[in-house]
Order: sequence, then structure tokens, then C-alpha cells
Amino acid sequence: MAHAPQVKIPATYIRGGTSKGVFFRLQDLPASCQQPGAARDKLFMRVIGSPDPYAAHIDGMGGATSSTSKCVILSKSSVPDHDVDYLYGQVSIDKPFVDWSGNCGNLSTAAGAFAIHAGLVDPARLPENGVAVVRVWQANIQKTIIAHVPVTNGQVQETGDFELDGVTFPAAEIVLEFMDPSDDGDEGGSMFPTGNLVDDLEVPGIGMLKATMITAGIPTVFVNAADIGYTGTELREQINGDADALKRFEAIRVAGALRMGLIKTPEEAATRQHTPKIAFVAPPTTYTASSGKTIDAGEVDLLVRALSMGKLHHAMMGTCAVAIGTAAAIPGTLVNLAAGGGERKAAPESVCFGHPSGTLRVGAQASQVDGQWTVTKAIMSRSARILMEGWVRVPGDAF
Repeated sequence: MAHAPQVKIPATYIRGGTSKGVFFRLQDLPASCQQPGAARDKLFMRVIGSPDPYAAHIDGMGGATSSTSKCVILSKSSVPDHDVDYLYGQVSIDKPFVDWSGNCGNLSTAAGAFAIHAGLVDPARLPENGVAVVRVWQANIQKTIIAHVPVTNGQVQETGDFELDGVTFPAAEIVLEFMDPSDDGDEGGSMFPTGNLVDDLEVPGIGMLKATMITAGIPTVFVNAADIGYTGTELREQINGDADALKRFEAIRVAGALRMGLIKTPEEAATRQHTPKIAFVAPPTTYTASSGKTIDAGEVDLLVRALSMGKLHHAMMGTCAVAIGTAAAIPGTLVNLAAGGGERKAAPESVCFGHPSGTLRVGAQASQVDGQWTVTKAIMSRSARILMEGWVRVPGDAF
């Protein structure tokens, strides 16, 4: 029996923020994968090693977590006044699909850096030494991200002393601006799809929960930790090792997705695992992070834990951080109330929250226009580093 040989495809493996993924230039993909469709999805699943019933990704580049099961395509931008188009695919670990419904905020950091590495930014716009401003069009959600990437001797500076909780080693700081993130560009709704800062959300099997449902960075459902039996100090193992807890969180996520109009039936949620996110919040409390470091209550404004692709995230998704910063800036949301309520005073309306790996500060500029809340931009600092570059290989009949 004849077997198809492997093909090799130029690729770069990059850590961006607290995630990592396999990056491709659109022009380097096989012809059948340069357009959206089944061939592209099959290729990315094979690259990552999904679907994997063992949930280990031994036969692929994935790491068997939502933070490491990602593929990215970059190309010269099709949108005026932008440098690159950035398209993100979240590959399911155990099911045969790729979720294209949202952005990855962490890998947005790497998108700006990779755009320079890959020669997709006009050299005339790059300083020999300084900070390059890369204008990224986030194609999944039709939004602009501005990445401020340090450059030394004409190359992206990757090493530095910027520390990011959830990442082992320091690196160079990249500042991200998420422009006008208060609409996901998919559903075309307002920042608060229900029209309310807080809703009573009926969750089958759980009952009524207070919830803030917001679309900023990524659609997110926030609930109070205390209302679901938690303190907000939980670490990954405490949640991910509890199958019943994960089922309850999925029930909350599905109820929120229905209420936000993201899906029409509960069954649709199975193929839209990436959005919305589900997060729970609590007032500041001293706790021990996963690294063993003590996070004192006085260091943070609130505590947040968030789930991604059905599991508690080891740190915090960048897009969810945008939602946290935005909701914290709007008096009356559950996030704002957990942070003490009222208007944020620190410019630009920043909030520091505790997550399982440590802390993160994010700023958001929110205001009311004609009675509707809007946010002009959210700002945070991350870092990115190339881990490996060359080719990935997949069987020629895999896609």
C-alpha cells in the first residue's frame, strides 16, 4: 500500500505573552490552504496534532492546552493604513475543528514581532534603533491592534528585563493597543449585548446567577466567585481536576452565549468553544500563585480566574484581560464592584488583577456616548520570542 510522503511548510514557532503558536505567512501555505475552508482546517489540526483522544499532542506541535493549540496566518494587509492582516485559529484538542470566532490577545504580541521578522512591514517604516509601530488588522474580529515593538540594529529585540507573570524568563516589552475593542465585529452588537451592566442569568442545573456579559476584546461572561462556591484564589489544578465543576462552567458559558446572541441553540456551543469566555471575579485576597509567589491583597484591585476552551487558564488570556480592564472602568459591572466600585482613578483608568500565575495590569479608556458605553482603546504590555523557525512537516494526504 502506497503512503503519501510528508510535505514541509515554512513555519515559525513563537511564544507571545502566555501563549505560543505556529505562525505561517499566507504565501507559504499550500495552495489549497491559502483560502478558508476544510483543507486549511485539516492542515492546522495535523500541525497541532488534533483531534487527540489522549489529550497529549504527542504527534504534533501543540501542547495539549488552550494556550498552546494555536495557529496564526499573517499576510500583507488588505486594509488601508495597516501593515499586516493577522488571522488566528484556535485548534480544538480533542475534537476535529478549528475555531475562528475570536482573537488571541497574547499572540497579538507575537503577530507584531513576526510581521517584522517575516518581512511583511515596509522597511521604510522601521527604525534602525527604537520602537517600530506595527499596525495590525485582526481579521477574525475586524479590529485594529497597534503593536509597539522594540528594534535594535534593525532587528526585533526579543531579550530584555520585562517580566510577565506566567512566563518563566524575562524578555523585551511590547506594548499593545487594542483599538475600539468594544464590539467583536462578528455579531455587530453593543459592548453590552443585553443592554445591561448586570443581568440575572438563568443557568440550567445551577439556577439564577448575577452576570456581566460584555463584548470588549472578546465576548466574556463574568460571574461572582462567591456565587458559584469559589474564592477567586483557585489555581488551575483545583478547577481542571474537577469534571463536575467544568460541566457547570460550560453550562454558564452556554447560557451566556445564548443570552448574548452568539448562538441560537445550546448545541452550537460545541463548535464555538473559543467564545465567549467565562470568568469569575472576587475582591482582593492574599493567595499563593502557581509559582509559589505570594500575591498580597494590597498588590491587586481584584482577583479574576478565566476559562479557555473548557479549562481554567494558567494565567490570563490577553483578550479577556481587555474585557477585564474595560468592565473594571465602567461603574456597576461585577468586575468594577469586585474592584471596589466607582470610577478608576489611575490613568489611563488601569486596573491590576490577580490571576493564577500572578498579576497583570491593563488600562482601558471607557466613556458614555448617547447613553451607551464605549471604549476607545485598551492597553497592556506583553513580550514575544521566537522559539524555533524552519519547516513543519505533515503527511501530504492530511489536508
